[in-house]
Amino acid sequence: MTRSHPRKLGPVLATMFVTGNMVGSGLFLLPATLGSIGGISVFTWGLATIGALLIAGVFARLGVLAPWAGGPYAYARATMGRYFGFQTNYIYWISCWVGNVGIALAVTGYLAELFPALKPSMLSATTTSAVIWIMVGANIAGPRIIGTIEAVAMLVGLAPVLAIGIFGWFYFDPDIFAASWNVSGRSAFLAVPASLVLVFWAFTGLESAAVAVEVVENPRRNLPIAALGGVALAAVIYAVSCTVLMGIVPAKDLAESSAPFALVARQIFGPAVATLLILTTILKASGTHGGWTLVSAATAKAAAEDGAFPRLFGIVNSRGIPVRSLLAHGVLMTAAAFATISPTIGQQFSKLIDVSVVFSLTSYVYSAIALIRLRPMDAPGAVRDRVMAVLAGLFSIWVIAASDATLLLVGTAILASSIPLYPFYKGRRSIMPIVVGQEA
Repeated sequence: MTRSHPRKLGPVLATMFVTGNMVGSGLFLLPATLGSIGGISVFTWGLATIGALLIAGVFARLGVLAPWAGGPYAYARATMGRYFGFQTNYIYWISCWVGNVGIALAVTGYLAELFPALKPSMLSATTTSAVIWIMVGANIAGPRIIGTIEAVAMLVGLAPVLAIGIFGWFYFDPDIFAASWNVSGRSAFLAVPASLVLVFWAFTGLESAAVAVEVVENPRRNLPIAALGGVALAAVIYAVSCTVLMGIVPAKDLAESSAPFALVARQIFGPAVATLLILTTILKASGTHGGWTLVSAATAKAAAEDGAFPRLFGIVNSRGIPVRSLLAHGVLMTAAAFATISPTIGQQFSKLIDVSVVFSLTSYVYSAIALIRLRPMDAPGAVRDRVMAVLAGLFSIWVIAASDATLLLVGTAILASSIPLYPFYKGRRSIMPIVVGQEA
């Protein structure tokens, strides 16, 4: 009997998948988080975009040279050895599902604008858990469904946001923007790097297609399209939409809001349009959450199949879907939603995304090293690839170093915890085949 598999993602859906995984809670909730920094964060967006394109370029080349399932884990495993492969998977996997709780929390934040009764911490965590389990169910139904949800949710969910990005400029007040230019209490030289971790949350997910390569059609052609195209599209959306908010609403009001775009929509268009925006935002962020649930499960599945992760995560059903892994992720994310309960949704969101970004960037450093090792100097285009990988790696290290000192200590402790776990999950001794210098 022939096993049937869900249909795979073509170039358009793969690009939407990558863009959708980036343009989610980053767009809808980050303006509130950045309210504590001010309009100077526009420079941070520029730096983050340059860095994201460099990192996306690394994954685009890796997707052509080594289209292996598992993304950063597979690259580190094959080029740096079993321990670094295990550690990469460990931290990347944690970043995926911890950050995904933040995305589900963004859904809750906008729901709370419609139903204020949901704002108390316990009810907020319960609502976030409900969002998590709905998207776990959608993933069990199949990746094609998630890809379609992402595409539809992106178009529908971004329509009112783009309307604000376009028509909001008619309400842009340079005086408000100037008054909120730098409210961080730091010099400009320190404020911009300090906000890079927060801003780069918007670009985590640029590697999604590489991680979920098994559900992408013709990855040698479509992965570069999805990686670079997804980042470019997301960067335009962020640049247009987020800058205008800083000139309409004072930074203090943005910082206190759990739904910044709804706040601006209410001011410009009235309560009816604000309610519509809230509904479409909920749809968009839910789609993003579903996409990240797929990425988390794909990461764990690839490592489990290689013996570098518990076997549970590699078991699939007759349609090739890791149901047990998805259920396990639902349990972990639910636990995190309750474990990180904070006085406000914004504070809980910041806790979750800071950890997620630092670990994602660490895995990006390892991927940059992998590209360098895959490209001997005599291979065609090797110098270009190596320069790009070095710049991407240095950018990632810079952002990590500029993060909060406490966060660095926590991250180092979690990294160190991979050492005692490694003997139990060394993985198989064989590694993925490497064909250096190979071109698509």
